[in-house]
This record gives sequence, structure tokens and C-alpha cells, in this order.
Amino acid sequence: MKIDKLARTMMLAAAGSLFAVTTASAQALPAGQLPVARIWIYHELNPNESMAQPYVRIDGAVIGASAPGTAFYRDLPAGRHQISVESYVDDGNQTKLVDLVPGSQVYAKIVPFGDIVQGGGEFGGGYHRNTYYLWLYPPELAQPVIARGQIVAAVAPR
Repeated sequence: MKIDKLARTMMLAAAGSLFAVTTASAQALPAGQLPVARIWIYHELNPNESMAQPYVRIDGAVIGASAPGTAFYRDLPAGRHQISVESYVDDGNQTKLVDLVPGSQVYAKIVPFGDIVQGGGEFGGGYHRNTYYLWLYPPELAQPVIARGQIVAAVAPR
């Protein structure tokens, strides 16, 4: 068990090291190609929450669906970007603006809030609407969670 966690942590560290090498060489790219920064999207697994996979958007374009227990990333040019998550309730906590500098990494956590919109039968049935928040976390809190999960490809829906 501990070996598995260690292996995942080392994989994440290696991915970060590879990214550092990539960004170092990205600064030496020919004119016309911008240096990049990375946005990580992760969704912690909680079996008591919905297993729905909300769409995640960057600058209005869908970049993938966030499944519980997974993480994915997108490399973007430096500058201001808007990250958002699809949600039944839109109360302003679904969108964040981030200012990326070359070589930086931002960690955005998808947080399910299952009890905001629900109702119906007292002893069964009823309804539930999936509501998600998007929170930004510092690397020291996000990286261990990502290491425990599965890193997947960010696949946009067809």
C-alpha cells in the first residue's frame, strides 16, 4: 500500500520535473510560440457523493469531463484564463479567473455539493441535482490528492 502511494507520488514529481524541463525549453522557443503554464483539474473520490462527471471549461471551451478520483491537466499560454465547471446551481462559485505566468501550475479542485437541490419522498424516491464548486488549492495540498487518484487524458466530448 505504501509502495503504491510512493510510486504515485514519484510519478507526479516526475511529471512536474518533465514539465519544468518543457517550460525551460519553451522559453527558448522561436518567436511566435508562447511559453506555457499548466492548469490541473482534479476531482477527489468520495463514494458518498454523485459519480456524475461535470464538464470543465477553460475560456468557454469544454476541455474534458471531471470524473471522481481522477485528474487531468491542460497546458496554456501565459496570461489570464477563466476556468469553470458545469453545475445545476450557478451561484458564482463555479468560475475562477487565473493569471498564469510561464512555468506556473494552478490546481483547481472540483467539489461536489449534493445537498443544495434535493427533495421529494420522505422515505425514498425524490430527486437530486448535481451542484459543483471550483476551488483553487496550493500545490502542497493538491499534489498528494492528485497522486492518490488516476491521471487521465483530458478528452473533450464529441
